[in-house]
Amino acid sequence: MTKTVIVCGKLFDGLSDAILGPTEVLIEDDAVADVSSSVGRPSGAKVLDLSDRTVSPGFIDTHVHLCVDGLNLARQTLQCSPAKALAGLHYAQQYMRYGFTTLRDMGTLDPEWPTVNLRDAIDSGMARGPRLIVAPHMISATAGHGDMQGMFPCRCHMGLSRVADSPAKIRELVRMEHAFGGNWIKTMNTGGYMSAGDDPARVTWFEDEMQALGQTAQQLGLPLAVHTGAAEGCKQALRAGARSLEHCYLIDDEGVAMAEKARAFLVPTMQMTREDKALLVAGTLPEHAVWKFRRDVAAIEDAQKRIARSKAKVAYGTDCGMFPFSEGVLEFQAMVAAGLAPARALKAGTSVAAELLQRDDLGAIAPGRQADIVAMPGDPLEDIAATTKVDFVMKGGRIYRHGPLDILQ
Repeated sequence: MTKTVIVCGKLFDGLSDAILGPTEVLIEDDAVADVSSSVGRPSGAKVLDLSDRTVSPGFIDTHVHLCVDGLNLARQTLQCSPAKALAGLHYAQQYMRYGFTTLRDMGTLDPEWPTVNLRDAIDSGMARGPRLIVAPHMISATAGHGDMQGMFPCRCHMGLSRVADSPAKIRELVRMEHAFGGNWIKTMNTGGYMSAGDDPARVTWFEDEMQALGQTAQQLGLPLAVHTGAAEGCKQALRAGARSLEHCYLIDDEGVAMAEKARAFLVPTMQMTREDKALLVAGTLPEHAVWKFRRDVAAIEDAQKRIARSKAKVAYGTDCGMFPFSEGVLEFQAMVAAGLAPARALKAGTSVAAELLQRDDLGAIAPGRQADIVAMPGDPLEDIAATTKVDFVMKGGRIYRHGPLDILQ
């Protein structure tokens, strides 16, 4: 058994609303064994001095697309599956440098299963990177968000999209995601901004279709994540048993109240709105997105403030892949700017995200949890921007970054 003692200047344990003073953490193999003011010095233990750092659980991003390049979608979608998987590994490793030790991938546009393969390669030790939990594909109605057939009408037979227009076909697609090893089911029940020909303000599944999808996922024991925009889409997703609402761009007070009652999770991807606003101002937002985003941006920001004021469970998710992974850590700042307290934002990226993922072994520095640990100069409760300065990353008791030493490079 390998033992490591981490000497922390300050500690955010992922569970408390406060930051503790000097604390020590004992790690045995891949898990936390003890947390106290002094854990002693077990024989043979390695001591890591982070007494000038704030130590935190590894960050968790619950909404990324490792194998999607949203700003070059038409070109990148037609790449072969191995090219997407290799690019996804690169992005996962780079994102880990910022402190993200667990990612939930929310689907790729590909006939194969590159994120499943990537997850399994990391789990087996063949590749190094963050822990992956995946929804392999995005199940959509024809002409809905996630249907690429209109972009490639002469190649619609390639299977880039997972589309269905009846409860029976929907059940088949959900069962396929389960058969090939998906951890989650992902669907889109409204349009989106970065896709052509659909509208985030319109619901794209009929009620019986959405119910069939939710019931099939539940029967197979898979949690359901729903990309949703329109207020009615948010409510439809909740009626179907969604565990998480992704983006929830236009959620209203009734939808927030329903989420609170259902104890569902909201993943509002607030930094993406900032990214899209910057593209709109610069004149580089894709043409098919301009009219939709310009129409809705004020309402999206109002919805984000509504979420921040609520008691709903808010989990950290970015939609990285639709914008650069280098910007993903800015979600903490976007959350605080929308009105979340810094402690709530930090929990969104640690313990609340772990709860969403149904992983009680992640998201906190506490005995029995995985030793996923990051450290940064500064105090993120005083200045949430400290989260951009992570320079120590440990996953499962193994150090992947320590100052200038970067084992992933």
